Amino acid sequence: MSWIDAGVNLLDPRLNNDEILIRSKTASVTHLVAIASTLEESESAIKLKSTLTSSLKIGNETVDTPSIAVTAGVHPHYADQYTSETFSKLKYLCTHNKVAAIGECGLDFNRNFSTQENQLRAFESQLELAAELKMGVYLHQRDAFEIQVKLLNRYKDAIPFMVAHCFTGNKEQLNTYLELGCYIGITGWLCDEKRGQELRDAALDLPLNRLLMETDAPYLFPKTLKPKKRTNEPSFLPHIAQTLADIKQIDISEIETHSYQNAYTLFF
Repeated sequence: MSWIDAGVNLLDPRLNNDEILIRSKTASVTHLVAIASTLEESESAIKLKSTLTSSLKIGNETVDTPSIAVTAGVHPHYADQYTSETFSKLKYLCTHNKVAAIGECGLDFNRNFSTQENQLRAFESQLELAAELKMGVYLHQRDAFEIQVKLLNRYKDAIPFMVAHCFTGNKEQLNTYLELGCYIGITGWLCDEKRGQELRDAALDLPLNRLLMETDAPYLFPKTLKPKKRTNEPSFLPHIAQTLADIKQIDISEIETHSYQNAYTLFF
């Protein structure tokens, strides 16, 4: 089997070591999408992609590393710092580098680390940029579903693809995203039988041609995976996929085939 982890916070210090990459490849997670939350992270992700070697020397053994795709964007938590200069720098990064999508961008009215007004301004600016550059968007959303959908409807015809990153919603929200044409990112939230029950129910309606598998590592360690660890990582993706296969009562090979094809088409 081969897997693509369609959402990894690879620049997080907890993932900043060669062993993470080696365990990823050993678990047949052969491709990673490194997502960014700030301009600085976007620049670092692009640099990582350009400097990462295709193999690492471990003792006397040479081990292949996963292939990397990157996103560039500004998360709603940092929308207060989003300026016209941010827009210009982001546009430059996206047009002069091999960036797979714009994001992680969106709305987070749960924590409101940035004002809602600034979140809306930064999000729409990035949607406008995606439409201008004909690039996909990598979306974040918490407690702002209806407002986000309204904005996406405004730009959907001009944006090649949209990814609902780390989807945790219910069936109604899932079907709304599907009607918009979104791809749906499924994470280890699925493995939380208490908090994730709505997602487990919604997953029954998720068509495989819109499925992306992701860990959102180092966050969202799958609760059903033993022994329990503090840090999630890409090598745990097959466990999440097996959980989804069990819920949908299909063979895991179907999850692998479709999620890989979808992610490869979008990001690689």
